[in-house]
Amino acid sequence: MKLNKIELTKKQKKNLIRIIITGIGFLILQFLNLTPIWNFVAYFAFYLIISYDVLIKAVKGIFTLRFLDENFLMSVATLGAFALSIYDKADNYNEALAVMFLYQIGELFESYAVGKSRKSITELIDLRPDYANIIENEKLVKKDPFEIEVGSIIVVNPGEKIPLDGVVVEGQSSVDTSAITGESMPIFIEEDDSVYSGCINLSGQIKIKTQKEFEESTASKLVKLVEEANAQKSSSEQFITKFARFYTPIVCALALLLAILPPIANIIMKTAPNWDIWIYRSLTFLVISCPCALVISIPLTFFAGIGGASRKGILIKGSDFVEKLSKISQVIMDKTGTLTEGIFKVVGIHHNKIEENQILYYAAHAESASSHPIAKSIKDAYAKEIHNDRVSQTEEIAGKGIKATVDGKNILIGNEKLMNQYKIDYIKCSEHGTVLHVAMNGEYLGHILISDAIKENAKDTIDQLHNMNIKKLTMLTGDKYEVAQSVANKLKIDNFYSELLPEQKLEIVKDYISKKEKVLFVGDGLNDAPSLSIADVGMAMGSMGVDASIEAADVVIMDDDPKKIPASINISRKIMRIVYENITGILFIKIGALILGALGIIDLKFAVFADVGVMILAVLNSIRALKTKNI
Repeated sequence: MKLNKIELTKKQKKNLIRIIITGIGFLILQFLNLTPIWNFVAYFAFYLIISYDVLIKAVKGIFTLRFLDENFLMSVATLGAFALSIYDKADNYNEALAVMFLYQIGELFESYAVGKSRKSITELIDLRPDYANIIENEKLVKKDPFEIEVGSIIVVNPGEKIPLDGVVVEGQSSVDTSAITGESMPIFIEEDDSVYSGCINLSGQIKIKTQKEFEESTASKLVKLVEEANAQKSSSEQFITKFARFYTPIVCALALLLAILPPIANIIMKTAPNWDIWIYRSLTFLVISCPCALVISIPLTFFAGIGGASRKGILIKGSDFVEKLSKISQVIMDKTGTLTEGIFKVVGIHHNKIEENQILYYAAHAESASSHPIAKSIKDAYAKEIHNDRVSQTEEIAGKGIKATVDGKNILIGNEKLMNQYKIDYIKCSEHGTVLHVAMNGEYLGHILISDAIKENAKDTIDQLHNMNIKKLTMLTGDKYEVAQSVANKLKIDNFYSELLPEQKLEIVKDYISKKEKVLFVGDGLNDAPSLSIADVGMAMGSMGVDASIEAADVVIMDDDPKKIPASINISRKIMRIVYENITGILFIKIGALILGALGIIDLKFAVFADVGVMILAVLNSIRALKTKNI
């Protein structure tokens, strides 16, 4: 890693200059033959250059009674090394200066690594635009998004960020939604399409009717969620906090005992006390014991991991939920909006002596005047221009369907009751969903199957979850048994419950939790909010989800892609794996080095390598949590 290619902050540059000056001075002093006094002055001058900030923090800590930290440990160890050299009249201060020099190099690397992680996350959540364009007196005026009221018409030019959530009322364009959803491919939008703040308009100018205030828009909520993500500490972080509270005073006490007890024992045994040897070992013990590697690396791992997940469009609201998500044993999913699209779609056309597109042609024209969701799904499937001048004598037959004349032909489209009314022999559909039979001039043409279509990635999602040691996958839905069974069979879901009310969903989730299972509940609707709240981890589909479910959830999937469910679990497991690697690795090295230091096998310089080296390795390992590309 070449430092001249690394972007450093002003503070980091200042520290780098101090390190370079001290390093050059240290080398020059090796070749100078100074008197003892001037030798001490020179070494101590460079020592103050490299360590003044550590010494100031240590002194401040003493006055605030919060001094048992790494600054205190490093100050005592290095000043003690100076004192030992003076006491022994050794006139050799290499060790004291080298200890602080190596420590500051480690601090620089750690500072850069943390800064890089924070910068990555800051760029990620820098979504909120500074202005919104609004037309005043036939001119485009830039205004603070906070001032824009709901229902206002705003203009977004190519290359600009969409400032507020709303609906397109004029124009069409391609929009980059990657900052919000994690989806790399731009999406095409036109009139009546919903758009979200934080997305970037790529091509044409669009006009948007705002639906939410700035603070309630998607980008603002996303920024707020990520900023608050670290407010909730996980049990691993709490472990580090508690660990540091008792660890530091204990090692200070042990170091003091190491400096005092062996010499006293030697005096009692009438042998040389060797105070200098045992004080030196005590100082070495203090340097090795510094817990900064643990204190820095564990929160950094969670911070980096949450940022990496956010980049994929997965918002985890706190490190506590990272840990819980990694231990999930049961996944319970709502059907509609999670595994299925949540909208009516034509999923099949079963024809009889006629082409599919001809059935759709007659059905779409017969339904052209209807605004019913089923009629809309047929027109969407036809996806061509509808010629209203070809349609006449449209009549809606309540509870049965529609009768219309299309191109001079009598068209019937509706349910079995309509076919029976006009005595038309029809073929029953073997699949589950809403079936619309179509007849022309008294002759049966076939039927159109309309259903809540299964999402494209739903099957892959279920397969992945089955391969991740999840005990059981359960689907909950308010739909009829036959519909639920059809979806469960197609996706190979272990268990399902149908025809449920919201309170019944909640009871099922409670029952799983009562069996000491770690439950992940995934939903998107208002009726899912209670279940999202009570589950160990609640996950909301954010794009289609209502505000109540997003607020109640612990994890939000911004683009409604079900494959983000196993991805989020894998990300959390990776984060926790790195956390445990750091904890076990650091403690193993620390304990071994402490024993060797107490026995006098390693010296002060090696102690610094043990402390700073393990800290750098732990920090570099923590940053791996940012990378989620292949998850």
